Amino acid sequence: MLKVRNLRAGYGSLQVIKGVSLHVNEGEIVTLIGANGAGKTTLLNTLAGIIKPFSGSISYNGKDTSRLAPEAISSMGCVLIPEGRLLFSAMTIRENLILGAYNLLKSGKKEEADKELEEMFTLFPRLKEREQQHAGTLSGGEQQMLAIARGLMSRPSFIMMDEPSMGLAPKIVAEILTIITELRSQGKTILLVEQNARAALRVADRGYVMDTGSMFIEGSAQELLLNKDVQRAYLGKEYARINE
Repeated sequence: MLKVRNLRAGYGSLQVIKGVSLHVNEGEIVTLIGANGAGKTTLLNTLAGIIKPFSGSISYNGKDTSRLAPEAISSMGCVLIPEGRLLFSAMTIRENLILGAYNLLKSGKKEEADKELEEMFTLFPRLKEREQQHAGTLSGGEQQMLAIARGLMSRPSFIMMDEPSMGLAPKIVAEILTIITELRSQGKTILLVEQNARAALRVADRGYVMDTGSMFIEGSAQELLLNKDVQRAYLGKEYARINE
């Protein structure tokens, strides 16, 4: 579904992504882990069209998207749920969700947008209970659920998530990861960037480890969980000792 080859990107003359190659097959959850500053968010922003690559190729379902605008990429069914959620805090839950259906509404598909809204309220009943509440007054977990639901309103088939568990309590993190696996069961394909490497690898099929703009290791989720270098660098000392 997604194929990236020798991608280089950054800001101005600063190269952050240094020859990255990766692929995501249809129906997979693939996670991307790495330290702060490794380039994970820059990579997702490049895949979403927010940052234009210096060189290399990005192919989504066989079509080159490396020079497309973000809205064109989104209309192809590829959506980014950004780090920090970036909700419209002064708008209600319902209004934020309706904005997520922009592509449907622009195409005159109001009935489909209304159907998606009801599906989001079914998937996230907590949002239904608070649909007239301003997004800025929600808890962190509720805001993350709203960010995911807003992304789903455009009916994407490929979802990129940037740090969905950031700042959340362990119980809420477990809920978010359950939602991610549920989305995969519904036929969605997911590229997950996550600081909580252990949790991400437990729900993923495969993973990549990124270090200073380059891919360091790739493999199945189980292979990465058992890899001593990954354990020591990203899974914590206790995890590494348990598995030695």
